[in-house]
Amino acid sequence: MKKTFIFVFSICIFKFATAQQQNLVQYVKPIIGTERMGHTFPGATVPFGAVQLSPETDTIPYEVNGKYVPDVYKYCAGYQYTDKTIVGFAHTHYNGTGHSDLGDFLIMPTIGNLQLNPGTADNPENGFRSKFSHATEVAEANYYKVKLDDYNITAELTTTTHVGFHQYTFPKSDSAHVILDLMYGIYNYPGKDVWTYVHVLNDTTVVGYRQTRGWARNRTEYFAMVFSKPFKSYGYKSFSANEPYAGFWRRFDMRTNFPLMEGHDLRAYFDFSTQENEKIQIKFALSPVSIDGALNNMQAEATAQNFDAAKVAGQEAWDKELKKVKIETLSDSDKVNFYTAMYHAFINPTIYMDVDGNYKGLDQKVHKADGFINYTTFSLWDTHRALHPLFTILEPKRDDDMVKSMLAHYQQNPIGMLPVWSSYANENWCMTGYHATPVIADAVIKGINTFNAKEALAACVATADNPLYDNIPAYRQYGFIPDENSDNSVSTTLEYAYDDWTIAQLAKKVGDQKVYDEFIKRSQNYKNVFDSTINYMRPKNKDGVFRKNFDPLETFGEGFIEGNSWNYSLYVPQDVPGLIKMEGGDKKFIKRLDDLYTTYLPDKYFEHTEDITRDGLIGNYVHGNEPSHHIVYLYNWTSEPYKTQKTVRMILKSQYHNGADGLGGNDDTGQMSAWYIFSSLGFYPVTPGSDEYALGSPLVKEADVEVKDGKYFIIKAVNQSDKNVYVKKVELNGKKLDKLFITQNDIVNGGELIFYMSDKH
Repeated sequence: MKKTFIFVFSICIFKFATAQQQNLVQYVKPIIGTERMGHTFPGATVPFGAVQLSPETDTIPYEVNGKYVPDVYKYCAGYQYTDKTIVGFAHTHYNGTGHSDLGDFLIMPTIGNLQLNPGTADNPENGFRSKFSHATEVAEANYYKVKLDDYNITAELTTTTHVGFHQYTFPKSDSAHVILDLMYGIYNYPGKDVWTYVHVLNDTTVVGYRQTRGWARNRTEYFAMVFSKPFKSYGYKSFSANEPYAGFWRRFDMRTNFPLMEGHDLRAYFDFSTQENEKIQIKFALSPVSIDGALNNMQAEATAQNFDAAKVAGQEAWDKELKKVKIETLSDSDKVNFYTAMYHAFINPTIYMDVDGNYKGLDQKVHKADGFINYTTFSLWDTHRALHPLFTILEPKRDDDMVKSMLAHYQQNPIGMLPVWSSYANENWCMTGYHATPVIADAVIKGINTFNAKEALAACVATADNPLYDNIPAYRQYGFIPDENSDNSVSTTLEYAYDDWTIAQLAKKVGDQKVYDEFIKRSQNYKNVFDSTINYMRPKNKDGVFRKNFDPLETFGEGFIEGNSWNYSLYVPQDVPGLIKMEGGDKKFIKRLDDLYTTYLPDKYFEHTEDITRDGLIGNYVHGNEPSHHIVYLYNWTSEPYKTQKTVRMILKSQYHNGADGLGGNDDTGQMSAWYIFSSLGFYPVTPGSDEYALGSPLVKEADVEVKDGKYFIIKAVNQSDKNVYVKKVELNGKKLDKLFITQNDIVNGGELIFYMSDKH
């Protein structure tokens, strides 16, 4: 904290500073902070780590006989809190996504008769899975522990950036095993496992790779695995019904103690004799490039480090990140929510390169990140809204590197586009819009970029004009996407219009008037899908005729992705005054916002939409999904901004909890958590690509936000309480604010923002 306070405040300040000297990792609850949908993994990772090591609680396939299995959606992160068995511990995961992949290199320790089938949750004794109890689970930042009850084995996990550390405490046994399941995966289905290669170098070291075709359709991950004691025997079994031609390799007995394992759907095993309470440690390094890359990552991060040291180092790394925002709250519950949100926000994007800077690009060539850290896992439809703006304040160097990673993606992409949803040298093409553009524009507008802004603008324009992508030619021709062209015609039109506005802001910043003029005009395309006869956004055809049969409450099949017209009709963050005028003016717009939070939405309107659940709804407002996240702040453009204040506090309390169902929707790689962080601090980026933040009602009593050059932005809420949700006045650096917004410079230049709270508006 700053040391310039006068003496009269010294006791209070000393108390706050002392509280902040605590290790903030204690407030992170990776299990308690999981979503109601169960899409957050509770395991071990360091901030933005390439390895995200976590328990898996079932093996639900994505499809059976070509038919989608709905229950697989619960296992986007591999772990379900309500499950009673664990099938092993895998090294790669997504945090809070609505679709999934990964779950690479599952490890499971067992004793007794070797079983290489996981069995079922109902009959775990028929396989290698084990029952467990939450009473023996410990989940902390970069640490997970659980007892596998069926084997009396205690499992512990921790990580470095590229290496997963396992520590298994065995009972006395002459038949102890470590299973390496190379066919397990999240959202698995027949044929996803393209090829597996395993080479046993000696009796403690195993290397190899796995190639899969999933959400990322062409992904190869390499590994190096080192045991702390020699195994006495080993082998594998293939579960593929159609192994390829074996040639004259058939002269060997390749299934037992043979140093080369190749094929589809393999599970390997390694046998040990153990003493009572003997610990076997495994270090498991990953590389996106090569086996040598995995071995080099192992050498750099793990060879001279044991389990306990890795755990301590990782938790110190987390504590350093968490202390970028130090808070005082009304309750410890709020503090747990806040730091769990900070933890979630700093899991993704993930580092995607070896320690020497090498990584594989979309062109399948090996590239070297020159002067930056290369990242992947860009869920941009979600994270452009608040997560990346949060990074411009708390992680400006990382955000700069993330944009450089996006520009490298563009350069290496055979289709010539910035990322839409990038993962492991693949473009998943998930969701809509071209939302790398607001992230890039936001970085330039806020002055954190060291990349070439003019080259970035060229990449944005090429992306927005790409004729191969999602009806862009029709959008450019008509000024909207016709109903007959797309199931998501309206929402995609609205998203394109906003993205176009961000390109215009970037063009203005670099002085390109021609591009500015073109894209600021395109940013008004939202008006082309507004039906003034019903005051809703609505699909219309190429002839300009609006769809006749239309229900603005329906979330499926009405022209919108993961939302309905009620919510999406308010998605014009680039021109809120224009939206208010179009909706009929101040009073009518206020009523529209009021009605959003009080109109009951029957289940029938979202029963076919996986990402919308009752838990994430407040009236007809869908907080559990991202397109609505800015809406509560739109009251700030009206004559009744106090409604932003009371509604923000209501959302903070109703949608974020300390429990196994802590979030009312997918965290979506940190977006839900970023909303919580910003809103708890009292402001929110309604329009990324602008340097403004709309004010709300802070949940914290006090916060120190560490910004650039050792400065702090200090936030205080005078007379803070659960009842005092309204803001009487706001002072910035001792002067009363006469507006409902602050800027990026107000924050990053350091200073003090004081909210004076009241129970009356």
